[in-house]
Amino acid sequence: MRLNKLPIQVLDHGFVRLIEPWGKGEGKFPDYERGIIEAARQSTQGKFRGWRTDRKLLSTLYTGKHATPFEFAGMVVEVRAPIAVVREWHRHRTQAYNEMSARYAPLPDLKYTPSLDRLLEVNTPDRNKQAGNVGGVELTPARAMSWLRLLEQAYTASEIAYRYGLKMGIAKEIARLPMPVGQYTQMRCQASLRNWLAFLTLRMDPRAQKEIRLYANAVGQIIEHTFPQTWALFQEQP
Repeated sequence: MRLNKLPIQVLDHGFVRLIEPWGKGEGKFPDYERGIIEAARQSTQGKFRGWRTDRKLLSTLYTGKHATPFEFAGMVVEVRAPIAVVREWHRHRTQAYNEMSARYAPLPDLKYTPSLDRLLEVNTPDRNKQAGNVGGVELTPARAMSWLRLLEQAYTASEIAYRYGLKMGIAKEIARLPMPVGQYTQMRCQASLRNWLAFLTLRMDPRAQKEIRLYANAVGQIIEHTFPQTWALFQEQP
């Protein structure tokens, strides 16, 4: 099985990219779900018998909520996302993170600008409470475009202040203070398959903020490619 490690594009400048899957077990060829079966058979000192036999065991483990064996497979991904999205992501404390630091390297001039359509979603009747507008006022395209212009001006001002601080000799850890939550950052995340699926259960939910939902969908594409049998079970019975 050849793994696709090309970035999956998300938002205007973001991406999710597979770095490394794990859970191969003792097999000769990459099969990252094999480790789940071998972990489940540890109690009887059994081994993987081939998917013709063990597909049923995998299904039994998943549908019976025997979750521990799914901790013996997992993956590392690299993510570029706005700081606002990353702060939500970091609430999942079962993952391990390492994020780029503006203390050591200048931040890229990349900031998230939502589309006009994204802003106007606030008017849809089935929106969740957090996505609703303030005061019940309908957001018109003209008002939305006016706000986008203000956002671009704010981004420009924050970038000027940041770059000016670096040029004048302000320490990088202080010069970064003007950076907004729309600023892009990059991080690596590692989790077991069990915890990735828990992440997706919450972040692919329609009630989650759309931006992190799009990132969760990208993670889901990687899991579908890397752990296809577990993904099928997740789709049938999340």
